[in-house]
Amino acid sequence: MTAGHLVDVFQAVDTRPPPHQITSRSDHPAPKLGITAQNVPISTNRFYANLFLGGQTQGVWTHPYSVSWSHGSGNARSWGMSISQVDDYQRAYGPPNTAIPGSPVQYFINPLGIQSIILSATELGDSTVLTTDTLNAFSVNANLLPQASSRSSIQFPLVQGMGFVTGIYTDLQPAVQSSVFFRNVVKSGSPYPGVFKYTATLEDGKEWIIYAISSNGQDPSFNLTSSTLLLGPRGWSGIVQVARNPAGAPGNALYDGSAGAYAAAASVTGNVSSDGATATYQLSWSKAGTLTDRPLIMFALPHHLSSFDTPMAGNVTNICLTTTTKGTATAVIADSWTLVESALPKDMGFSPWTLATGNVAHFSGNAISAIMRAASGEINQDMGAQSNLNSMYYAGKALSKFATMIYTINNIANDSSLAQEGLSKLKAAFTLFTKNRQMFPLVYDAVWGGIVSSASYQDKTNDAGADFGNTHYNDHHFHYGYFIHAAAIVGFLDPAWLAENKEWVNTLVRDVANPSLSDKYFPFSRSFDWFHGHSFAKGLFESGDSKDQESTSEDAMFAYAMKMWGQVIGDASMEARGNLMLAILKRSFQHYFLLESDNTVQPANFIGNKVTGILFENKIDHTTYFGGNFEYVQGIHMIPLMPFSAFIRSKRFVAEEWNAYFAENAVTPASKVAGGWKGLLYANHAIIDPQASFDFFASDSFDPGWLDGGASRTWYLAFAADFTPSSTQPTYGYEGNACQLLSIVDITTAKRAGGV
Repeated sequence: MTAGHLVDVFQAVDTRPPPHQITSRSDHPAPKLGITAQNVPISTNRFYANLFLGGQTQGVWTHPYSVSWSHGSGNARSWGMSISQVDDYQRAYGPPNTAIPGSPVQYFINPLGIQSIILSATELGDSTVLTTDTLNAFSVNANLLPQASSRSSIQFPLVQGMGFVTGIYTDLQPAVQSSVFFRNVVKSGSPYPGVFKYTATLEDGKEWIIYAISSNGQDPSFNLTSSTLLLGPRGWSGIVQVARNPAGAPGNALYDGSAGAYAAAASVTGNVSSDGATATYQLSWSKAGTLTDRPLIMFALPHHLSSFDTPMAGNVTNICLTTTTKGTATAVIADSWTLVESALPKDMGFSPWTLATGNVAHFSGNAISAIMRAASGEINQDMGAQSNLNSMYYAGKALSKFATMIYTINNIANDSSLAQEGLSKLKAAFTLFTKNRQMFPLVYDAVWGGIVSSASYQDKTNDAGADFGNTHYNDHHFHYGYFIHAAAIVGFLDPAWLAENKEWVNTLVRDVANPSLSDKYFPFSRSFDWFHGHSFAKGLFESGDSKDQESTSEDAMFAYAMKMWGQVIGDASMEARGNLMLAILKRSFQHYFLLESDNTVQPANFIGNKVTGILFENKIDHTTYFGGNFEYVQGIHMIPLMPFSAFIRSKRFVAEEWNAYFAENAVTPASKVAGGWKGLLYANHAIIDPQASFDFFASDSFDPGWLDGGASRTWYLAFAADFTPSSTQPTYGYEGNACQLLSIVDITTAKRAGGV
């Protein structure tokens, strides 16, 4: 890399069709309800999926607003698009858990069905249809038509963070409604020629601003005909914009300054500095409307504000609205935002890693001995049997476990002969998948555009939940991240393996995290949401609380795996993108998911839980999909323990969580936990007390039953080993860009020549 060279983090991985062994099919069981055909794949895991799933009436959260198709419901009996923005006092809280310090509530949920303002038309009724078009990563157009064949419509450009909810009317009579009831509506002048303003106060005391802009420039003279209806002229074409104003006269002035323009779509660009340490990325919006010379008003989430570059501070306003699960959104006057991450984990490799020392390259003789005692037995496990499963998730975990074990043997314990034996078995086990001969082979779904398990196709019951819903795009970043990580280690240890397998692994990367619109086979960034700063796991499943995620650590695992795979194959853009995603994840996790005692984003009566559990767009529930045991709820945010763990999980957080839950005097002492969760808890404990963790795994009384199916004692011993170099002990291991890493092939050759 030349001095001063910036790395574009959004360069295409590949643009070719998926490899030949992954066959294509066009019969996905999830239908495309009301979607207008488009020439790019659809983002299955995006905020707007409820618009084309199930009954099409569940909510869509753009933050701070949510919208939903009223479908004849509510006091207004409307068929339009309802708009809601809820405040803290409207939340419902679950019962307090007195066993946890501070007695935090188990969950909080925001009310559904509050139809504060509804953008409708008198022509809409029980024949109304909802369609969508232009489905992109940050935006979608939702359309309400009186009948399927109608040329009249209301189009709603729904964009994450949008400052206005905008309805574009074509030849309809506007009906601006409220199921909360209008207390009064006041005509408030014309801030610009052709822009006509109304101020509505609802019976809940909240003030909303309504702008009406006729296509012909004339005053539409909306008329309040009842407590639920503000009526416009027949056959009207134009734009109606709605915004909640909590900021009085200053808020009015700010909204007036952007009225007539709206965000139509968004894009993200970014680059990493030549030294790999700092990334700058931009969220930019395309504009439409009658006054596109006006700047946009958009809402930023807390993690955005904390990463804005210095000039952006001048664009931040005092308009603040509560979001459902992301704290307070703040209005920003700008057509694009510039954000900076200045602490990228650029040197993080395969070895244990800490913020203080970076890659751990020095292990004591005692640590090496303990590692090899464990490895000599674990390396003989049946890799094929443990990975040849009916689940891509569990299979990937097994392959990643063995890859990490083999790396530890080779590059930490420096026993390349034993590592070579294991590597041969691992490559044989991996071949089952790269040849696509596993129990449920992968297929390319040509309907939605993605690589999915054939489990739901082949299952006689057509079980959409087979393999955690993989066929329906659930959890792809969780599942495929483990395969990519395993492949990165195999490719690092044996570079010759890459030639035959690189395309297959890259296809998994493209499915989850395609970075370029030039790749027409996969949607842009299926899982990672560049607005929210983290991924969403839910795929093509209708949900009253919208998208969700329950494992921050497996989200980070994908970014880390992609980073390391990019490093191994020499894809600088992919490696830099992985580093940037890890930095953004760290920031968003600390704001929204991993809750230190001074967290001010989530409700004060919830943060004592320390982790969110499952974070939805409309609620947070301190539980998991498989049970409410504390070791499950906390542990799902730990698994897997990898080099990135100490990056995303601060020592302060880990200490607070340990003392609240797993210390001997806490509610669920780790010493009393059974099964693989026990090993996970003690491995996580290494972040704050590596000696205690090491002693646990090195103990002669250690029970292999304390290991999760994706974990090894070999790796946990390395992860927990004493990080302080000893001048009286030999140095082992190779790690980091500063040292030329040797593959197994290189080391073996050097040993034969007497060089190592």
